[in-house]
Amino acid sequence: MKRNIFITGASSGIGKAAAHVFGKNGDNLILCARRKEKLNEIEKDIKKKYGVEVFTYKLDVSVYEDVVSIVKKIVEDVGHIDILINNAGLALGMEKFQEYNVSDMEIMLNTNVKGLLYVTREIIPNMILRNSGHIINIGSTAGLYSYGNGAVYCATKAAVRFLSDGIRIDVIDKNIKVTTVQPGIVETDFSAVRFHGDKVRADNVYKGIKALDPEDIADTILYVANQPEHVQISDITIMATKQATGFNIHRE
Repeated sequence: MKRNIFITGASSGIGKAAAHVFGKNGDNLILCARRKEKLNEIEKDIKKKYGVEVFTYKLDVSVYEDVVSIVKKIVEDVGHIDILINNAGLALGMEKFQEYNVSDMEIMLNTNVKGLLYVTREIIPNMILRNSGHIINIGSTAGLYSYGNGAVYCATKAAVRFLSDGIRIDVIDKNIKVTTVQPGIVETDFSAVRFHGDKVRADNVYKGIKALDPEDIADTILYVANQPEHVQISDITIMATKQATGFNIHRE
């Protein structure tokens, strides 16, 4: 039976890779991101390759009114959501806390924490009514191991982990699973966004180490989602072989 998979931040990186692995798995897709033109390209590609249904919506998860409106539209168009993958998130800047740009701080909090809260809060009542569902939140090793010049980003990802745990407790009497997937270093446009388009600085993040690919994380998400009904993977951490904890990385 085909499932309906809702992925936020699906226009690039881990979100895009997840869309492809679930499409290949035969699941229908609901893809949201701020860049609708990118979603349209992904929709066309996935339909051609896998022949599944794909619905795309422009959405900024940090705007609550838009989340309410889009979730309502999704329910009208698709009917229900079997799996929610809260992938939308970002890091901006990398400075000492006392020197950090406040706007960058607010954007991270609004997207990484409030966005996850808004989307999950609007979708979970339908899962409770159906007594079925799976919420997969994309955290980070930054939520486990804080590092210098990244206090706010680390705090947002720690929030993802504890929100997941708290939600899991609150739905313990339902057939709803809650999982936190915590990747380490993954080579995407993450660092380019963090450094406001500074490609040289972004490339240096991955210099001397074979980082994870978005597909590595997507395959893990699919594994988590394909467990039997009685099996719930509460959290899973994935790091590159030459990464130990957080920014503890061996570079050649």
